[in-house]
Amino acid sequence: MKGSIIKLAAIAAVAAFMGSGAIAQTVLRFSHTDNPGGSRQAAAEVFAEKVKEYTEARYEVRIFPAGQLANDPKAIEQLMLGGVDFTVSATGSYATHLASLNLTAMPFLVDSYEQGWDLYDNSAWLQGEFDKLPEVGFRVLATWEAGFRSFTTNEPLASPADAANMKMRVYPNDMIRWSMEAIGFQTVVMPITDVYLAIQQGTVNGQENPVDTIKSLRFYEVAPYVTLTRHVYSPLPLTVSEATWGKFSPEDQEAVKKAAAEAAAFSRDLVKNSVDQQIADMEAAGAKISTPEIGPFRDAVASVYDKARGVYGAEEVDKILADAKAIREAMPSN
Repeated sequence: MKGSIIKLAAIAAVAAFMGSGAIAQTVLRFSHTDNPGGSRQAAAEVFAEKVKEYTEARYEVRIFPAGQLANDPKAIEQLMLGGVDFTVSATGSYATHLASLNLTAMPFLVDSYEQGWDLYDNSAWLQGEFDKLPEVGFRVLATWEAGFRSFTTNEPLASPADAANMKMRVYPNDMIRWSMEAIGFQTVVMPITDVYLAIQQGTVNGQENPVDTIKSLRFYEVAPYVTLTRHVYSPLPLTVSEATWGKFSPEDQEAVKKAAAEAAAFSRDLVKNSVDQQIADMEAAGAKISTPEIGPFRDAVASVYDKARGVYGAEEVDKILADAKAIREAMPSN
């Protein structure tokens, strides 16, 4: 008798909860490798807030920063398997699963943030490549910002000649590796979560990343020579697992896309307008900031375009180069 009373009370409590208009939330996991104080985390928090708002709290985006769940390659693998729902990473990180995306990491495609935004939002070639990703297991929702890649090294880097005796950490991306080797570095592939200690221990002499990442992950502490080459535009596509996407209603798909676009606008504005202050902060903390003559670096990587044509096909390479050239000509940088 006592058990029946408890069971009836439990049923009544559930009925009262449902009758109150409360809706059970579905938790969605968002993995990234930026530190909690970084721009990716800030944009992820905007995204989570907007998803909650636009889905009327049916979904909660739970954020796991600093590689808590996985480094970038593993997070993308988990995305494909449905182990995580969202991640944000450099375009080249996704190229393991669609090799043509390596071409976005060709050196010196664009010269300004505005040109980069136009390339990622409007390039017919790049949009066509993104459209292939759902077959792989994930899709691009929007492109967040990280900025232009530059170097941090533990020795001065005034020209490619200085690279000859340096080991440079690279992530698993052929185009980045080819560019680093063309400049003269020896390359070492490793996850970004291992880089700080590797520089500290002398395994590598430095790494290359956007200023936002250099500042967030404090690479300037162990590699204080920050050389602003801006050799690759390296934004961050926000992606969703295709398995997760298929579970959303059409209305919730639109809500998530809207949240992603608003978080992207926030990310772009934040990163672009933070770079000068981040550089000043690093310099105040002891970093040695320099902007080298870029001509020798451009000359050093000229062979990379022909190497890309040989591997990916001249037609594909020339399509993205043509899109980038048209954008540069239409939007001259200051």
